[in-house]
Amino acid sequence: MPGTIVSYSLQSKKIIWYFLFGWTVLNIIQGYTLELHADEAYYWLYSRFLDWGYFDHPPMVALFIRFGDSIMHNELGLRILTITVSTLSFYILWLILKKYNASAKLFVIVIACMFMCHMYGFTTTPDAPLFFFAVVFYYFYQKYIEQDTWLLAFVLGLVVACLLYSKYHAVLLISFTIISNIKLLKRPSFWLIVMLAGILFIPHILWQVHHNFPSLNYHLSERSAEKYHPEFTYLYPLGQILMAGPIIGWYLFYKGFSTKITDAFIRCLMVNCIGTPIFFLISSFRGEVQPQWTYISFAPLILLIVINFAQKPNLPKWFLPVAYINIAIILCVRFALIAGIPIGRLQSQFGFKQWAYAVMQRAGDNYVVFNEGFQNPSKYDYYNNTLKGFSYDSRYYRGTQFDIWPIEDSIQNKRVLYVLQYKLKGITTDSIKVPAGTWYTGWVNDVRTYQKVTVDNGNYKMSLPSGQKHTFGLVIKNPYPFAINFSNTGTIHHVYLDACFFDEKGDAKIQTADTTFNHIALKPQQSTYYKFTIVTPKQKGPYDLVFSIRTDPFNGSKNSRIVKFTAN
Repeated sequence: MPGTIVSYSLQSKKIIWYFLFGWTVLNIIQGYTLELHADEAYYWLYSRFLDWGYFDHPPMVALFIRFGDSIMHNELGLRILTITVSTLSFYILWLILKKYNASAKLFVIVIACMFMCHMYGFTTTPDAPLFFFAVVFYYFYQKYIEQDTWLLAFVLGLVVACLLYSKYHAVLLISFTIISNIKLLKRPSFWLIVMLAGILFIPHILWQVHHNFPSLNYHLSERSAEKYHPEFTYLYPLGQILMAGPIIGWYLFYKGFSTKITDAFIRCLMVNCIGTPIFFLISSFRGEVQPQWTYISFAPLILLIVINFAQKPNLPKWFLPVAYINIAIILCVRFALIAGIPIGRLQSQFGFKQWAYAVMQRAGDNYVVFNEGFQNPSKYDYYNNTLKGFSYDSRYYRGTQFDIWPIEDSIQNKRVLYVLQYKLKGITTDSIKVPAGTWYTGWVNDVRTYQKVTVDNGNYKMSLPSGQKHTFGLVIKNPYPFAINFSNTGTIHHVYLDACFFDEKGDAKIQTADTTFNHIALKPQQSTYYKFTIVTPKQKGPYDLVFSIRTDPFNGSKNSRIVKFTAN
């Protein structure tokens, strides 16, 4: 019997180590050959401007990228730490499972079946550090349940801080863990975890305060859909099943959710594994839920599935053949991407390196302004290893980190190349045609923009009679380190203040302030009060009201928070 146990242990180790080696090699090849996702390029810019926070996320992903990019500036360098911690995460999960007499073979099969694990085994987004620190959390929390020591509490405090610095979704893991074990509140050491994590997270909170809570405003308000779309809800579970395994995901969820709860740790896994997807299911009533948002719940899901297999070792006869087919499908997709064959939505990760070089040839050492979102400016900057690509975040788009970085400061009064996906009369004079698409370009001299200027009416929800005059009292602030003015005297590009009422279709009814606006001049950090009289929309209904400062030839930036306006 002892000899059998030793033989089994050695066999399990071989399976685990062979798998981890193969997993790492495949991710290295994939990470080297596949162009960056737009989000990865955007987060690379994070790493060029290290800070305690960013518009969309906390800063951990920036540190991950900065580490690898300092070694080598290519796709693999950007992704190398993600690849490393992906492998380490699965090894730690295996260590957690040892207590439950788990099967190494089934552990490997479960991970290999999950499409989510494959895609985020090399793709560097905030989900990568979040998943890793979630796994580390479960490892130490398993020990902490059994050993109430100050040392373990101290370690967990550090890990929780790392979770919070990875992605705000960490709050779900923390909350569901406490819900699963309320007795934790009676432990004095538990409050060390709370205090240590809270103290370490203070710099990020201060960053949010200093920047007027951009992340909270975006995630809790501006990201919400205007009205409910049923497809957001019914497509959400389908997406989760696909991420868990194209043809076997449904069964893996069943196995995970039907695991018998025999201790406090399994209860913690179950509450997190069920609670997180339910939270995002509810969120689908507010707006679209991206499939990877639940990645943090895949760590407990993997553990529960393998524990269930140990509890009920009799597998259905069809399981292994179907699992192998599932794995083969995923590997075919991955090998196709390695071979340079675009598939589905991943087509956006092909051809943009060539596009970035083509734009650089046209722009030379000049700044380049894009008006199509943060994605392509970020790719332009990454592939040319520059900080001269700038996203003009128009009033028709959302805010981004480009509204905070000092890049806009640098383009003032400069000659820039304006790159658009459509022709603009009097501006675009040439085009760039590459496999990724066609873009139109033109030169803009003596640029003036006011993307960072804030316009605040002090009210973010209001209702007024339709078709009537109303005067808004606006506070206009200059956040730049230099003086600005809105005069049109002697300037090439005139500036205007617009009130934009966006209806449910996204169409805008625009009203422009009179020329008294052009008399405003502000010193650095100075604010002024300005009265703007408008006529409310004649058509009754809900609108998004945005105050926008527009300078030719740009569309106008989003200078205020969205005001939920109702004309009645």
